[in-house]
Amino acid sequence: MTEQTPSQLHLHRIDPSRNMRRFYMLTIQPTLFGDVSLLRHWGRIGTNGQSMMQTFADPEAARAAFHRLERIKRNRGYGRGHAQGDAK
Repeated sequence: MTEQTPSQLHLHRIDPSRNMRRFYMLTIQPTLFGDVSLLRHWGRIGTNGQSMMQTFADPEAARAAFHRLERIKRNRGYGRGHAQGDAK
């Protein structure tokens, strides 16, 4: 991965007036066959949520999809969450 692309991103969207507590996580990881997978995991905070995996032959395509999804979620009001083990 390049230094500009983290391998994992965890976002939250919390709006008490709408009873909304959502999370969205993106992870890029290699596959056993030399491809790259983009894992998406989303749902209500406190639940198991749902998952989806997209596999790309080109790591640049996976990074582009990562950044595109991050931009879409941030435009919808998601902000930086704290991933497990994240001290920030």
